[in-house]
Amino acid sequence: MRWAWWLLAYASLGLGIIGIVVPGLPTVPFVLLSAFAAARGSERLHARLLAHRQFGPMIRDWQAHGAVRRRAKWLAVSMMSACAVIMFLTSPKLWMAMTGTSIMTVVAIWLWRRPEPPDDRGAR
Repeated sequence: MRWAWWLLAYASLGLGIIGIVVPGLPTVPFVLLSAFAAARGSERLHARLLAHRQFGPMIRDWQAHGAVRRRAKWLAVSMMSACAVIMFLTSPKLWMAMTGTSIMTVVAIWLWRRPEPPDDRGAR
């Protein structure tokens, strides 16, 4: 079963990396999934992800507290809003843009309901 976790970890990381440059494909959920799977299938990858300059703090916050930093929340909601505007301007059918925007709205609500890390709560 360890090989399945290993495969999921690397596949998720690959999708997360692709998501950096492909609009609409999220990066953070795939990196978090990669860290989760790597903890069960690849100690080396898990250690590398935790030590990563960009992803490490985010993964540690999520693992320790299920938390997301306020800056990341604002960035995610801003990007989802931009994508919603683009969808409404370019979708051939209104229902397509409305469906995508509805899904992003649910994700944004869920995201803002996540706690902030203890060291980040007083920041502003």
